[in-house]
Amino acid sequence: MSDKFVTQKFSKTKNLTSVKTILKEVYRSLEEKGYEPYDQIIGYILSGDPSYITSHNNARNLIRNVEREDLLEELLKDFLREE
Repeated sequence: MSDKFVTQKFSKTKNLTSVKTILKEVYRSLEEKGYEPYDQIIGYILSGDPSYITSHNNARNLIRNVEREDLLEELLKDFLREE
C-alpha cells in the first residue's frame, strides 16, 4: 500500500457568462434591502442556505440557479484578474 496522494482534477463544463451578472443583481438587491452584500453572499456560498439572500427582485431564485462552485470560480477569476 502506497502513502502517495494523487491530486484529483476538478473540471467544469458549464459556461460562466451569466454568473457575474447574477452576482451583480443579487448584490444590488441585498444592498437595496439594507444588508451587507459581501457578508450575505459569503454566508450563502459557505452554507448553501438560501435564507442569506433576500427574495427582493427575485435575487434568491436567481442565485439558486447557479452552482456554488461556479460562484466561487467566478469570484476567484475576477480577483486574480485584478492583481
